Amino acid sequence: MKLKFCGNIEELKDGIAVLSDRLGIFESKAGLKLRVEKVTENKIEVIKNSEEAVIRYRDKVHFFRALGLFMEKSMEQNAFQVVEYPQFRTDGVMFDISQNNAVASVKTLKDILQIMSIMGLNVLMLYSEDSYCIEGEPYFGYMRSRYSNNELKEIDDYAFDLGVEVIPCIQTLAHLIDVLKWERYWDIRDDDDTLLVGNEKTYEFIEKIIASASAPFRSKRIHIGMDEAFKLGQGEYLLQNGLKPKFDIMNEHLEKVMKIVQKYGLDPMIWSDMYFRAISKTGDYYDQDVVIPKELAANIPQNVQLVYWDYEHQDKNTYSVLINKHKELGSTPIFAGGIWCWNGYTVDYDKTFITTNPALMACKEAGVEEVIATIWGDGGCESNIYSNLLGMQLYAEHGYARELDLEKLKKRFLFCTGCNYDDFYRITYLDKLPGMATKEGWNFTNPSRYLMWQDVLMGLFDKNIEGLGLSDHYAQLTEKLHNSANLNGKYGTLFEFLAKVSSVLSLKSEMGLRITSAYRTGKKSELNTLAKEELPRLKQKIEQLKAYHYRLWMDTYKPIGWEVLDIRYGGLLARVDAASVRIIEYLEGR
Repeated sequence: MKLKFCGNIEELKDGIAVLSDRLGIFESKAGLKLRVEKVTENKIEVIKNSEEAVIRYRDKVHFFRALGLFMEKSMEQNAFQVVEYPQFRTDGVMFDISQNNAVASVKTLKDILQIMSIMGLNVLMLYSEDSYCIEGEPYFGYMRSRYSNNELKEIDDYAFDLGVEVIPCIQTLAHLIDVLKWERYWDIRDDDDTLLVGNEKTYEFIEKIIASASAPFRSKRIHIGMDEAFKLGQGEYLLQNGLKPKFDIMNEHLEKVMKIVQKYGLDPMIWSDMYFRAISKTGDYYDQDVVIPKELAANIPQNVQLVYWDYEHQDKNTYSVLINKHKELGSTPIFAGGIWCWNGYTVDYDKTFITTNPALMACKEAGVEEVIATIWGDGGCESNIYSNLLGMQLYAEHGYARELDLEKLKKRFLFCTGCNYDDFYRITYLDKLPGMATKEGWNFTNPSRYLMWQDVLMGLFDKNIEGLGLSDHYAQLTEKLHNSANLNGKYGTLFEFLAKVSSVLSLKSEMGLRITSAYRTGKKSELNTLAKEELPRLKQKIEQLKAYHYRLWMDTYKPIGWEVLDIRYGGLLARVDAASVRIIEYLEGR
């Protein structure tokens, strides 16, 4: 569509240029006049009729969402009016680029930033334990994928043009096992995962971390972590200082880190769980009965934001109670929910939707102004980053409506990504098996991971899936995923990849059960077929999956990190060979 923008678009023109190809717009003096007005009211308004086209917006990202809405509606109607009211001051995503060995390439992040902007998501956090560079610290991130300062500046510039704030999300207490494993840092560790609180060298190192992590970005905001320090004060700290309450150790550490943060003029936030674990009698982060003493709350620095993370609960009341518990600590928290991608090859969209919907409704009712969708990658990151697009759309649509409109979400998802809601939701069924449904909904499990990597002769999980008919389940799903590959544009490769995963599982999921049954019943002819035909066919499928997964990885991520999956596939292939050899040896009486 040819457009002639009218009004002051100085802050928007670079972003318009970036999105022009994706949205199919071209600036032309002969184009449709589109009047752009920046307003003070917190709303988006898009109008098109026979006389004019108008976009009214407050924040930069609101304009780009509005421009997407304009193009989407123009494909269906000649005249329309759309009004939306942003529900959150910030609404965005956090990508884990450390725990998962998968560091998205700059090209990938730029693509995702375009999608975020059209969706209306305005914050990108990069969770980095050691995925950035510190001058003079060659062992920080050594032999792991990481971004250079120039790459981070490039990402920040690109995001800025699209109305997205990039916020570094680092660790300044625990979750540093890949750093502290090096002898260079042994004198500043409490244990193999946690820094030694109180040590002068610890804070010299933390200053380097904070200075380096924040330098490439415009934003003065920084997430300094401090979550899940489960053994805080129980290692070297205990030997040097004796036993002290974790709450006191946390405050001691936070006060010292805050001085560094303030030195660099930064506005910090931290995960809130350690404070709640320290106060709770059971050590439970989600203890709804926890009593927060006013004197303890008063000791928490008030110029640091607390981030309440919760990926588990399915009822709005629990979220409401825990938000209020955070308020008792002195301020309204930032809320961090989760897109359930971290347990295998796929995203559990059932779990994502039934936890996100009540969580974000509770946030709106409680006046929470900032929400983040976390995208973790624990355990090797078999899943691809683009699998999370539907979860991102879910957060976006909650962010612009008091109540979620699912039909609007489906249409917006198709426009923003070129992908279909039903196809994306279907990838859930790599992990949703027959017989798993209960009155309360689906139980959570991740067979796409444990059935892929378990040994065909050991059968550690075979009893779990006995009688479920998984070969048929995965065979049917393979066909559906193959069909989806042709219906989702440039992201069809994701479905082809998952179809190959499903194809392997259609043969491998019950292979151990079949081998065991044939062995126990003395069916040597069946064992012979398994060893000489079925297992070689399985090996071929795994090799095809590995080759496709490799290509998809290299198109999405930096190269270092693939070796983790390379080794897993290599071990899997070796054990399939070994199973075939072992069965043949048995049949030959050896």
